[in-house]
Formats: sequence, structure tokens, C-alpha cells
Amino acid sequence: MRRIYLDHAATTPIDSEVVEEMLPYFTERFGNASSSHSLGREAKIALENSREKIAEVINSEPEEILFTSGGTESNNLAIKGVAHKSKKGHIITSVIEHHAVLNPCRYLEGNGFRVTYLPVDEYGLIDLKELENSITEDTILISIMHANNEIGTVQEIEKIGEIARERGVYFHTDAVQSVGKIPIDVKRLNIDLLSISSHKMYGPKGVGALYVKKGIEIEPILHGGGHEFGLRSGTENVPGIVGFAKAAELSLKGMNRESNRLMRLRDKLIDGVLEIEGSRLNGHPRKRLPNNANFSFGGIKGNLLQDLDVKGILASSGSACSSHSSEPSHVLTAIGLSEEEANASLRLTLGRDNTEEDIEYVLRILPGVIRELRR
Repeated sequence: MRRIYLDHAATTPIDSEVVEEMLPYFTERFGNASSSHSLGREAKIALENSREKIAEVINSEPEEILFTSGGTESNNLAIKGVAHKSKKGHIITSVIEHHAVLNPCRYLEGNGFRVTYLPVDEYGLIDLKELENSITEDTILISIMHANNEIGTVQEIEKIGEIARERGVYFHTDAVQSVGKIPIDVKRLNIDLLSISSHKMYGPKGVGALYVKKGIEIEPILHGGGHEFGLRSGTENVPGIVGFAKAAELSLKGMNRESNRLMRLRDKLIDGVLEIEGSRLNGHPRKRLPNNANFSFGGIKGNLLQDLDVKGILASSGSACSSHSSEPSHVLTAIGLSEEEANASLRLTLGRDNTEEDIEYVLRILPGVIRELRR
């Protein structure tokens, strides 16, 4: 039976070129980047070369890139780092952020900070006027994700950045889903802090980065030997970082071609699925990631994902981080879906290995599965 992987928003397969680039740093180039001998110096050179490659993807300076263990740590470091440096203040975010943003904000609320959670419209976009009106004299940070991990909606990041800059407020964006898929220029978009994850772009798991604009001071959340410019202590994961950099390099190189290919497949998928009676596309019809399609279906009883898995279609209903929860998606309920509709949702996220034949197979299988579940 064929297996079609359509859960690339959860994780991506590691690219063979990435694995090849990493292997020497597990064996003959295994040195600690903080060691002063030749093996350590080799590791340090690899580390700094990787920093340059990551910086190129978002048009930052290499010294503005801090390596972390992934998107969750990057988000926590950005939000708590700004907050702990300020000691008190007001933070603005949105109701559809990833839990790696929402939960640090809730933690800070319990420690004397005030947080505004902006609502979104039916497509998942925040209201820019409402954002402006929410800024107060004690606002220290705006954290709005670039692209939503569930519905794929891309926020108007440049305008958000302009508002933050004009009002003298730091702007952080969780760009875990967008880096490597759509162009990002932190200078043009007025971004002060930006989170990246390697395993969303065909790199290894357990490694990521936080961009911190030069001149911005944040408080570390890990304390130790003072690695990563004193902001992220811990021996650097050199093999992971080297793989991350290679994955970023490959993503940048093929971004335009691959994005256009994925958009064609995504649109074919959307058009076909919307022919199913009682189906709905979730997220913005145009302002969305090139590989994301999220649907809900009325009248479903049963386990849609399990039935698709049996047919060889591997998908999800939302964030992999929340797959263990029985609660409906906070993203889907925020855009107006009922609990029943949110629980009858399907997220299909495409990747490099998906083909037109894959889409045609899904469009042959899915209508029958939906009919059976409705019965």
C-alpha cells in the first residue's frame, strides 16, 4: 500500500544532503566548539559558518543569530528574555499563537505582567487598528506569528512591524512555519526577534535559532558557561547546527521554484476537496502558506485521521504538539468554528516529495471516507 505523507507542518524528513553534511561532526570532527585545540577550532569554524548561512536566509547579521534547541526554546527566550529584562510591563499577542508563545505569556501573567490576546477574523488575521489601540505606555513586546501552523494564514507582518517601530515596542514573530517556504527579510519587515526551527525545513530535530536584532537586550533563561554571546548557555549541538544550516541553504536555493510547485498542488487539492458537499476551507484563501490546506467537514462521526491512515494518507487535524488533547483546536474555534466543526477538521501540508499523483489519490479516497463517516 502506498503511503502519502501530508503532515509537513508537524515535521519534515531530513534531506539526504543534510545528513551527509552532518556525519563528519559526529565522528572525526567531534570537537567542542569552546575548546582551544584544533578539533575545537574546527567545530568553532563550522559553527560560525552555519551562523552565516542562517543569517543569509532572513537577511540578518551573523552575530544576530543565537542557536537554540528549537522553536519552543526560541519563543520562550524571546518572550521571557524581553520580559525579564524589563521586570514589568504589557505584552500583546494573538489568540491563535502556537502554545510555545501562549504558555510563556500565561506564565508571565502569573508573574505580574499584563497580556492582551488579540482576536482574529474568520480567516485568522488580526485587526491592525485593534493592535494599535492595544498599545499602551507600558507595552514592551508584540508577539504575532508570521504564518499559522494550523490554517496557514500569513499575517501582515510588515505592517505590524511598522506599528511596533513607530510606537517604540519590540516586535517578535514566530516564523517556524514560514522560514524556508516564503521570503523573509527582517530588516524590511521591521522584525526585532524571530524564531526558527530546523526540522520544519528538512533539517534535524532538536535545533533552532533566535534572531535578536543588534542593540536589543534580553535576559537569558538558561544560565551556565555563557555560550552564544552569553544568552544561551550549553555546549553547542554542532552536528545539528551544521545540518540546520545546510537545510536552510537548500531551502533558500530552491524556495521560489518549490513554493510555486507546492502552490499548484495545494490549489488542485483545495479545488478538489471543496467539491465534497459540506466541506469548508479554513484560513485565508490567498494569504496562506504555499503548502497548507486545512478543511472541516460537517456531519462527521468517527476518526477521520485513522480512516485516512488505513488508506495510506498520513495527515493531522492540527498542531502535532496538541494531538494528545481532547480539546478542540483553539485556532479553529477562534476563527468561528463550533467544537463539532473543529473536531471534524483535516490539515494537509505538502512537501518536496509530494506529487500530482499524490493529490489525485487523496481526491479519489477522501470523498468515500467522508461519506462513510457521515453514515
